[in-house]
Amino acid sequence: MKTSKVGFYLIGLQGAVLIGGLFAAAATTALDDKHKRAPDQTPTRLVHSLKGVDIYRAHCASCHGLDGTGNGPVAPALSTKMPDLTTMTQRSRGVFPLKRITKIVMGDQADILAHGSREMPIWGPIFHQVDEDRDYGEVRLHNVVEYLKSLQK
Repeated sequence: MKTSKVGFYLIGLQGAVLIGGLFAAAATTALDDKHKRAPDQTPTRLVHSLKGVDIYRAHCASCHGLDGTGNGPVAPALSTKMPDLTTMTQRSRGVFPLKRITKIVMGDQADILAHGSREMPIWGPIFHQVDEDRDYGEVRLHNVVEYLKSLQK
């Protein structure tokens, strides 16, 4: 073995080939393991169900509560008080505000920052994830808004 001017050890050609082969084998094994594990470890942000209740429970209940009254387990940690989603019709003079709620859920309502801005909506891209070669985003949106409508007092 020889020492270079910068202090690295030079190994003969046979040793270099052996070490290079070991590194290549280790890298290939690591990549194979990563690809094998990827489906299990990749978090799926979208629920497979298209039912409004399932979408609500997966994406909304942690803040708004299972019953929609704003008492979700995350709510106490938030700086903004969660609204009671069961009174939206009452607060809108007896008419469910379908268009406004749809915009809020999608992140298109400019005055509601909790659900993101036009530049970075939260639920819009999630609801429009492609599932089995189809974009069910509008179906998900419609179903979750209809579920919110069903929660009204």
